[in-house]
Amino acid sequence: MEEQPIGKVTHYFDRIGVAVIKVDEGEVNVGDLLHFTHGDRDFYQKVNSLEVEKKPVDKIKTGEEAGLKVDMEVKPGDAIFK
Repeated sequence: MEEQPIGKVTHYFDRIGVAVIKVDEGEVNVGDLLHFTHGDRDFYQKVNSLEVEKKPVDKIKTGEEAGLKVDMEVKPGDAIFK
């Protein structure tokens, strides 16, 4: 299955390794595998949990943002594919 662009990183909290992601099209569910890419950064990350305003959620959809713990550093503007 071909990857589809899903959204982008809007913020990164380096001390806690959490990215804020915004969904531009579609949805992101706990359990999904996301592909982060921008320049030299290129890695895959399983969605183990999502948080909206410090509350866990199962999914976010178009126009929504959530915090996602990531294993590698990301930057605002990094593209996300699913």
